Amino acid sequence: MKKGIIGRKVGMTQIFDEIGNVIPVTVIEAGPCVVSQKKTVETDGYEAVQLGFIDAKEKNANKPTKGHFEKAGTSVKKHLKEFRLDDCSAVNVGDVITVDTFAAGDKVDVTGMTKGRGYTGAIKRWNLHKLRMTHGVGPVHRQSGSMGVIDPARIFKNKKMAGQYGNEQVTVLNLKVVKIDSEKNLIAIKGAIPGAKDGIVFIRDSVKA
Repeated sequence: MKKGIIGRKVGMTQIFDEIGNVIPVTVIEAGPCVVSQKKTVETDGYEAVQLGFIDAKEKNANKPTKGHFEKAGTSVKKHLKEFRLDDCSAVNVGDVITVDTFAAGDKVDVTGMTKGRGYTGAIKRWNLHKLRMTHGVGPVHRQSGSMGVIDPARIFKNKKMAGQYGNEQVTVLNLKVVKIDSEKNLIAIKGAIPGAKDGIVFIRDSVKA
């Protein structure tokens, strides 16, 4: 990984290219992020930088958190994320990472938390078929039907059943950066990304580009 940044999902819109094609994009408020910690091979066994995003109220932070940011010489941040970089020599604690680190045409991977939908049935969660909507089948129709066989008389692991749907970390790979707005710290990425509006996302250069 060569670069990364923390952002906040603003929403979706569309952009027209030079020949008039419509490009659906997700707008993200990316940065500015401050480097709050630097990991090195000598002290930690690997190279990485820790970024902080969005100022937090100092009265809401506990003493270890305050001490962490005081050591870095920065204000208390709400969100922290560690990015493992190939070369951290050019980055120092206290540096500010802005959206300018990316450029239009770059390929990126975006990680976010999907929308939480609570406890749902197998039909909504896994797109299973409903039972026949006739009087002969019942008393319920939105159920998954038979779960197993007589031998062995148990349900196998990973069976698609009802349960928690959403609210899980998902990474979308190889998305294209369409536009950068340095003045407003905005980045427009082609396509949809996980999460609801105002959700925190992590952007890094693509591992498959």
